Amino acid sequence: MGALSHLKVLDLSRILAGPWASQILGDLGAEVIKVENPEGGDDTRHWGPPYMPDEQGRDTDESAYFMCANRNKRSIRVDMRTAQGQARLRKLATDCDVVIENFKVGGAARYGLDYASLAAINPGIVYCSITGFGQTGPLASRPGYDFLVQAMGGLMSVTGAADGEPGAGPQKVGVALTDIMTGLYAVIGIQAALAEREKSGLGQHVDLALLDVTAATLANQATNYLVGGLNPTRLGNAHPNIVPYQSFVARDGHLIVAVGNDGQFRRYCDVIGAPELAEDTRFLTNRDRVKNRDALAPLLQAKMLERDKDEWIALLEAANVPAGPINTVAEVFAEPQIQARGMQVNVPHPQNSELQLVGNPIKLSRTPVAYRSPPPMLGEHDGDYQ
Repeated sequence: MGALSHLKVLDLSRILAGPWASQILGDLGAEVIKVENPEGGDDTRHWGPPYMPDEQGRDTDESAYFMCANRNKRSIRVDMRTAQGQARLRKLATDCDVVIENFKVGGAARYGLDYASLAAINPGIVYCSITGFGQTGPLASRPGYDFLVQAMGGLMSVTGAADGEPGAGPQKVGVALTDIMTGLYAVIGIQAALAEREKSGLGQHVDLALLDVTAATLANQATNYLVGGLNPTRLGNAHPNIVPYQSFVARDGHLIVAVGNDGQFRRYCDVIGAPELAEDTRFLTNRDRVKNRDALAPLLQAKMLERDKDEWIALLEAANVPAGPINTVAEVFAEPQIQARGMQVNVPHPQNSELQLVGNPIKLSRTPVAYRSPPPMLGEHDGDYQ
């Protein structure tokens, strides 16, 4: 039995942030009822190609995007615009521990499915709302999207090549990271509310905003500004607070070197055949190296061109200096460490018994994550929840 197998979740969300949260709860054992629009279901069902192939290699109607966030769920179709649909969902909510929704602010209230309405019939309900800008504030009524909020939340301002470098300009992260992080924070908030319910017997409203999460996950970059008055800029693959902690071009491609302290820097200089750099007063300490990064980086880059990337990685690892390749996604899943950790899993689907999905990274010793069911087909469990 999973760690959360005693919980039932009514998932009214769609796209990514909400479904990511409910998938994690499902992986941990919760029963998740995914409510979908009868006219096409979750929007991401149609976000392809690619689509999952069937046993004969032909495309099905199940998109890879939908597959990434919807396993361990049961799909039912409900038209919540109708009185019958609303009544059905309120009945389901009386028997649920958690509701997750991502309507625009006020949207759920139109259907009598807002927190106040459901708490009146189930005082123990933990109700999680995910919006672009939260339930309060001057932007609360605006719709929010990951790409938009990566820009508004400052993430794009610190992502991308530095001004003056080839390809300079703000960049979004290569995955919908704001949605993913919001899903993770939603799970934390939901579990905190459930833990408090053990004492009070009462649920509460969990209010998650993509913009809030993006600001929070700026982490050291935000604190560099709030504490040090430094408004961060783009540094490409370099680190604002540690040098050298960046990518380099070797003779046959790119690699990263992640020097975290002065001892590692001395060993790094020895490996690349430039021990004098570790004695240079401009580079003695990390504080010095951050101050003089523009002088140091070209000297290091010149040395890194002398060998192939795999040679450097082997030499640096032997000297206990963190270094590694920049893998493609295909190379990630060919990595023996990823395979050993169970990060690629077979979750048999009715249309493809060899369906491969990304594993859950949470490793619990007594109540491990289980892959009980594949992402459901639209309305697959209509008859189970009347």
